[in-house]
Amino acid sequence: MNPVAPGGSPSGKALAFPACVDQHALVDAYLDTERLTLRRFTTDDAELLIELDSDPAVMRHLTGGEPTAPEHYRERGLQNIIGGYERWSGNFGLFAAYDKDCGAFIGWFHLCPEEEGPLDEVELGYRLRQSEWGKGYATEGSRALLAKGFTELGVHLVWAATMLVNNGSRKVLEKVGMTMAGTLETPPDMQMVEGSEYGGVRYEITKKQWEQR
Repeated sequence: MNPVAPGGSPSGKALAFPACVDQHALVDAYLDTERLTLRRFTTDDAELLIELDSDPAVMRHLTGGEPTAPEHYRERGLQNIIGGYERWSGNFGLFAAYDKDCGAFIGWFHLCPEEEGPLDEVELGYRLRQSEWGKGYATEGSRALLAKGFTELGVHLVWAATMLVNNGSRKVLEKVGMTMAGTLETPPDMQMVEGSEYGGVRYEITKKQWEQR
């Protein structure tokens, strides 16, 4: 189960990230929305992912607040992300998201099939800096990815999974037209997460349902 977004309390202390940072967001762009540019990660981006995962509020529904070990991204995690672009011809994967107004890195979105799964059934997900919560970015980026998947990439089904108690993520998924398709057991490595006893939920939307919205 891969919770799609942080659902921590807005009162949690955010890390002091700079408001606007020039990260060359237009390099290798994958998708543009009204306010966001999504681009492919590069080998120079490990620190962005490390900083994002260092906020306990961001990791609340993923690891119980524990940060991802920096070595994960420096040694293999980032290479796995880049390898995904090669595996799926650049069509699917994990993409860095930037605010178009000032070039600030705000987090990431992903749209990708399971490792051995069909290319027309893909997972939607995202992870955003706490300072960017409540601005509608999760909904905006997710809607754009659904449109790209259904109109350009031959996708017929998009699914997402999150913890039952992660109301923030569930609201975003419902806003973009996804509906709950079933419940999920909490995997062993997430038993420490708040609300793990309630398990998770899977949301889905088909191309036909998307076209009828």
